Amino acid sequence: MLRRELEYFFGAIRFFTRLPVPAWVGHSAEALNHSAKYFPAVGLLVGGLGALVYLAALQLWPQPVAVLLSMATTIYATGAFHEDGLADTVDGLGGGWDKLRILEIMKDSRVGSYGVVATVLALLGKFTLLAALDSALVPFALLAGHALSRFCAVVLLASLDYVREDLQSKAKPLATRLSGGALLFAALFVVGALALLPVAQALAGCTLAALVTLWLAAKFRRWLGGYTGDCLGATQQVAEIAFYLGLLAQLPG
Repeated sequence: MLRRELEYFFGAIRFFTRLPVPAWVGHSAEALNHSAKYFPAVGLLVGGLGALVYLAALQLWPQPVAVLLSMATTIYATGAFHEDGLADTVDGLGGGWDKLRILEIMKDSRVGSYGVVATVLALLGKFTLLAALDSALVPFALLAGHALSRFCAVVLLASLDYVREDLQSKAKPLATRLSGGALLFAALFVVGALALLPVAQALAGCTLAALVTLWLAAKFRRWLGGYTGDCLGATQQVAEIAFYLGLLAQLPG
């Protein structure tokens, strides 16, 4: 059983990142369905890499430079997988007028003006927010932000239907809805990361991340009737930014 769970975990790493995994890890659609519960754990890994680079860079350069290098690390580790999903989703919702047209635009490999603007704003937003945080909190914010935002994407897997019919879609292996037990298992990784942050700030971050996830879920349900792989990436990006925004919120008294 332990070996099987390790295979699911490594399968999630292989699917969501560019990081190497052991050669013995198999590949199947069924295994990838089970691996979705490890999505937040992959976030911990990616956020941890970013945190390590941030701490190392902070010994040589100012905080904004360290943040920039940590962001470059996480983008490289994931191959800009989620940023690509954000760009495609915004292009589709911005330029489409019905479900079929939106899906057609999202599938197009070219990036339109909506997608470019959204990607630039997302990257600038994350940089600005992380650079504005207390330097000691940034590593923990990276861990929690990457884990929580991926959990927000997992929530869509558990609550919405997959809407693409073509077999070429990158999210097809994850099209099976997650069970309540799998969702709870995924949440455990997030709780551990949030415990490293001040309670009030963590709650504010979680609240904003939850609100934007609900908003996106409603939008996807209205326009598409469910989610695509690009929708998952967009949710991860927007929820991560919302979480950092909550960490910086000036809470009353």
